[in-house]
Amino acid sequence: MITGTIFQNGYICRDIDAAVAEFRQRGDVRVIGPFEADQSPDTPAGPRRQVTKLAFVWQGNMQFELIQPILDETGLYGEAGAEPMRHHHVAMRVADWDTFRDALARQDLPVVIERAIPGDALKFLYIDARAAFGHYLEYVWMTDERWAQIGGLPA
Repeated sequence: MITGTIFQNGYICRDIDAAVAEFRQRGDVRVIGPFEADQSPDTPAGPRRQVTKLAFVWQGNMQFELIQPILDETGLYGEAGAEPMRHHHVAMRVADWDTFRDALARQDLPVVIERAIPGDALKFLYIDARAAFGHYLEYVWMTDERWAQIGGLPA
């Protein structure tokens, strides 16, 4: 299922500070973070805790999300492996969450985690598209205010 507007490539990294430095060395980028996130998204087995260090590296309106797992009860992020960074997912922003969820219900790609941020400013989920694309797909709905808060430029 490909829909929405692609805005992000996600990477798992062993050392988020080194990963941010790599991007800064290679381009004129804007960086939000690093910061720690502690959340408990819903999974098919119920809520599971994730603690990560995150950084958003922006080149225009393209975001590189850097994720350093600290605790991952979901198993979604796993280990970075031997390489400093490993591609993990592509994220798309959708305009209408309910319409997106209706379309997703007709697909055969399973949802592995899902979360709505309190205050209804952001909702996201990951689907397991590894068999089709070799990586996960993340879908995100957010208000324009949240988009600006995470570093996105106005349309």
